[in-house]
Amino acid sequence: MHNFHKERTLVVIKPDGVQRSLIGEIIKRFERSGLKLIGLKFIVPSAEFIEAHYTLDKNWLVNVGNKSIQGLKDKGIVPSTEDPETAGRKVLDTLKKYMVSGPVVVMAWQGANAVKIVRKIVGNTEPLASDVGTIRGDFVLDSYNFADADARSVRNLVHASGSVEEADMELGHWFKEGELVNYRLVQEQILYDVNLDGILE
Repeated sequence: MHNFHKERTLVVIKPDGVQRSLIGEIIKRFERSGLKLIGLKFIVPSAEFIEAHYTLDKNWLVNVGNKSIQGLKDKGIVPSTEDPETAGRKVLDTLKKYMVSGPVVVMAWQGANAVKIVRKIVGNTEPLASDVGTIRGDFVLDSYNFADADARSVRNLVHASGSVEEADMELGHWFKEGELVNYRLVQEQILYDVNLDGILE
């Protein structure tokens, strides 16, 4: 059975988030939602490590390639290839360049509906389509069109796992055994205790 308040997800503050001094602001938004930080590191990942991250899901290259091809067609642009894997590889190459350009902050967050809560706080993958109040909606002016014109990845500050299954794979990739900490936060009694026992003396 899925232990709902122990659900975990991965968040990576990308190099642009670090360079824009938004680390504290981003962490604050997850903290105030009630999620618990259980892992944190500051690293410069290698290109090989980033490639392994994006290809943990064996269908990722083809899926992202299909999206890229369709996106170009929707804009009336003839894609340079109709092969999804080749198109996906081009996207991966721009992501690798982006993700290794500087240090990143890697975090594991835990709590009820952690994956969906984080995705909601972060906002749409394309910043331009993100609602005001989300991280990307509030702090990013980039868009797919702008990024495509420069043949680069969209700079959207944060990576967040897309599903519980994806989170499990990604957490295992970024954190070693023993690096995630089990502990109790006082606020968990308010968030998860059925009767709110023990507040009044």
